[in-house]
Formats: sequence, C-alpha cells, structure tokens
Amino acid sequence: MKKMLSMTLAVLVLIVLAAAPGSAKTTWNANSVWPPNNHQTIGLEEFAAKVKTATNGELEIQVSAGGALGYKGPELLKAVRDGLVPLSDMLVSGVAGDEKIFNIVTLPFLVLDFQEAKLLNDTARPYFDKAAEKWGQKILYIAPWPGAGLWTKRQIAAVEDMKGLKTRTYDKNGALVVEATGGTPYALPFSEVYSSLATGLIDSVITSTPTGVDGKFWEVLKYYHPMNITVATDMVNVNLKAFNKLDKATQDALVKAGQEMEAAMWAKVVEIDKEKEAICNKNGIETVPASKELLKSLSTVTEGIRAEWLKDAPPDARKIVDEFLKKAQR
Repeated sequence: MKKMLSMTLAVLVLIVLAAAPGSAKTTWNANSVWPPNNHQTIGLEEFAAKVKTATNGELEIQVSAGGALGYKGPELLKAVRDGLVPLSDMLVSGVAGDEKIFNIVTLPFLVLDFQEAKLLNDTARPYFDKAAEKWGQKILYIAPWPGAGLWTKRQIAAVEDMKGLKTRTYDKNGALVVEATGGTPYALPFSEVYSSLATGLIDSVITSTPTGVDGKFWEVLKYYHPMNITVATDMVNVNLKAFNKLDKATQDALVKAGQEMEAAMWAKVVEIDKEKEAICNKNGIETVPASKELLKSLSTVTEGIRAEWLKDAPPDARKIVDEFLKKAQR
C-alpha cells in the first residue's frame, strides 16, 4: 500500500512540475558557428528569447555558439535535414556546395550596397524557401553581414596591387575574385586565420567588419579596404519534421518571431558595420576607401565570374538575377 501511495505521489509531482509556469514543453538546441559576441549569434539569442516569450515557455531554444555542437559550416544543410540539430544558423553561400542556388548571394559585385543586398534577398527568398524545403527544412529568417572588404598588410590602390596576395576567403566566389586579381586564395577555418596571418601563411583576408573585430585583425594587419565585394547573409533554418510537431499556435509564433528578427537585423546592419569598423580603427587599422576607378576595374575583372556561374546555374538563379536587375533598374 505504501509503495502504491509513493508511486502515486511521484506521478502527481511529475504532472505538477510539467505544468509549472516557465517549464518548456519543447526544448531545441540551436547551433551557431559564430563567436558569442558576433551579431549573428546575438541575433539568434534575441530570436530565442522572442520565441520563449511569445509561446509562454512552450518552446525554448538553447543557443550553442562558437561551433560548440561540433558542426561545421558547409555541412549544416545536411545536419538540419537529418535532424542532428533541430535549428541552426548557416552562411547562405557557405552551404552552396550542397545547393548551388545559394551561391547567388555572394556573386562578386552583383550588389553595390546594402539596399541592393536587401533587394536581392527579397527577390531570392521564394526560391530559397523552395530550395530549403527540398532539404527538409524551413527558413525562419535571413540576416545580413556587412559588406566584405579586403584586409591587408599593404595598401591597395589599384587592381594591380592585389597581384600576389595570399588571401583567406570564406566561399568559392571570394576565391575566384582572388584568382582573377592575380592572388592565391586560402580556404581556412576562421579559427586558423589569426595564426596564419601571424606566421605569414596568408597576408590578407576578404571579410566583413564584425569578423575583423572577432579576429583582432589590428594585431596582424594594417589596412581595411571597404569594397562590398560581396554582401553575405546568414539563414536560420528549422528541421521541418521538428517544426511540424509543434501545434499551430506555436508554429505561428515561431514564424512571426522570425519575421520580426529579419526586419531588425537588416535595420541594424549599417550601424553594426560602422561600430565594428570604428573598433578596428581605434585599435590601429587604417580604413582606405576604394576609389571609383578601383571598384569599376574590379567589377570588370569579375564580370566573367558572374557570367560563368549563371551559365551553369539552376534555372531559378537566372530568374532571380533578371528580376533583381530589373528592380534595381540596371
């Protein structure tokens, strides 16, 4: 009798705990490969907080930053598809090895500024949604990076000055830009960039200002040349099976939080860019604005990269470019 009473009490305690305020009925791990203080990770944390509030704790997302879960950027489409992690952010162009259409984001000099980057994102979004669904996932939001510039040990004033550079790039398109200007691209993990610069394995990096701060480039480099070579984006994706297990109200709250987060991240990007550049300048990096002549030369030099990619790209890619150029009036 005592044993039965104890079991009954234990069951009651579990029921009470499960119904207690603040206890999440569903908990997801969220993967981020970026450091904790990176704006993409901070955005993902804000998104998780929005979801928890909107669902009254019914869905709790626990963010693991800095690649702590062990997944690398290029494999994240597969990791989310296979349910190894229910939710992850990922560099859009970084997973283009598995889904070619995602490479369109970083076609060099396709977009000229943040406004055009947003226009390209909005144009591409329906096609990206279709591609993500094919991979068993749903895009909750897409957030931008500031435009990628060139960080160097010596000053660059003309395309000819880029010849011979040993440059770390973050995707294939960046590597093609380096090759087109007479340099050698290096596809190094971010964790190896600082030591590679310090030892002379590389002497330059194509990336944005937040990465310049994360990498403490002022200790190993001298100049930053803002060029908007590409304007990369991150997408935060959820496994469709995990999403479909949620009730309708929770799904709607998750989608709405994603829409709010996307709007907020695009609104902040220019401010973030200036803030991170100022940190680099304060610590000794000199910003050298690219001249109109240099930007025009770079656009000409990389024209073949854009044309070659589109030649073999999926049909939807051509539609995106045509729609984008029409909207951009060029």
